[in-house]
Amino acid sequence: LIDYTLKALIELRFSLISTRNREQYYGGGFSVNNATLNRFFSLHFLLPFVLAALAAMHLIALHEHGSSNPLGVSGNSDRLPFAPYFVFKDLVTVLDALLLIIRVVSYIPNSMGHSDNYIPANPMQTPAAIVPVWYLLPYYAIL
Repeated sequence: LIDYTLKALIELRFSLISTRNREQYYGGGFSVNNATLNRFFSLHFLLPFVLAALAAMHLIALHEHGSSNPLGVSGNSDRLPFAPYFVFKDLVTVLDALLLIIRVVSYIPNSMGHSDNYIPANPMQTPAAIVPVWYLLPYYAIL
């Protein structure tokens, strides 16, 4: 989902500027326009499917060839079959996580949103404090 908020506009503009001369190739021009939004939307839409396909290929290869032990010890007596035991255990964990996500989204949908996400995008107005998201703060502090 592409949101047309001020924070999203500034983050997209910064990511395009940080690529320097390649912004025409990545963004479709020197400004954020329809081609830019289409390219970024396509990337964000297709990337999860590509990663899911890679994970499926990994599981198929693991199922056909088996896993190896880096120590070279083959302890066949300690092995459990994957089918009933680990599948059920993983299924319970996934369902618990899914129920937690559904509860948060249903009952308190705006609890984890940032207040800047409700400001409409205005390229002529710069916000008072531009701070990156939490996982980019160490790099921002270095600057």
